[in-house]
Amino acid sequence: MAVINTGLLTKGLRSEFFDRFEKTVVHYRDLATRIASSSDAETYRWLGTVPRMREWGNGRLAKGLRTERYSVENLKYEATIEVDRDEIADDQTGQIRVRIGELAQRAATHKDFLIGRLLTNGAGAGFHGYDGVPFFSGSHISGGSGVQDNDVTYAAAAGDNLPTTDEFKGALRQAIAAMLSFKDDQGEPLPVGMNGMVCVVPPPMLFTAMEAVSATVINQTSNVMAGAARVIALPWLTSATVWYLLKTDGVVRPFIFQDREPVEFGALAEESEEGFKREKLLFGVRARYRMAYGYWQYAVRTTFT
Repeated sequence: MAVINTGLLTKGLRSEFFDRFEKTVVHYRDLATRIASSSDAETYRWLGTVPRMREWGNGRLAKGLRTERYSVENLKYEATIEVDRDEIADDQTGQIRVRIGELAQRAATHKDFLIGRLLTNGAGAGFHGYDGVPFFSGSHISGGSGVQDNDVTYAAAAGDNLPTTDEFKGALRQAIAAMLSFKDDQGEPLPVGMNGMVCVVPPPMLFTAMEAVSATVINQTSNVMAGAARVIALPWLTSATVWYLLKTDGVVRPFIFQDREPVEFGALAEESEEGFKREKLLFGVRARYRMAYGYWQYAVRTTFT
């Protein structure tokens, strides 16, 4: 966090922003690998390049970087609210503080919103991973991996396609099996274990998913999937029948948070030109960063049909 202190910020408003920003629950830190950025864009060539251990033999056998290149340009974001000077003078109910608090929450959850968009659009044209195909695709090929698929379907009972608890358990087993079968660019199995599994679901599916992975007994039967993953819901997921299994304990996670400039909070207040001419005070935030795709091998999309 950075603060632009012009000397014109109301102490209460500044405190409200920082308190709300730090206390807001966010998920991007678990779902994305943070990469510090020092320029307007970063190019990634290290995705899918690390060899397994081998016998020494005649000496070291160095593996170079693969030919895939993945360039990510940083973007600038802002959010600004306008407050009439009289509103501050007459504010007896703390309504301005409420607006600043909401601004802080919006700023804090923006990266979660970006992940929601990347998930929702991940099978579409233009939303490609480092291998040049859509992030969720049945056409992933890298080196000697063979064709691999991280976009699967699961049949739900006839009706509205919303899964039952048992159906979600079956879909979770299928998604985990798919992820455990993925190979790297050298044709070797990825070192994927059962730790760090997260089910990212739309709000209508939340309690079904929570029961599927949390209940010890379902329909008078022991639940072997209990504890297999944890569940989070993102309100920006637009389809009630699509969910995502992500692995979040790898060095490279399903998403990359490219961090260029952290959130700044600033103001144009009473002594500013806006405040003098129009009696309008501006409070806003800005930042530069980018949320991008990381390892598609650590993400499986399931659609209930």
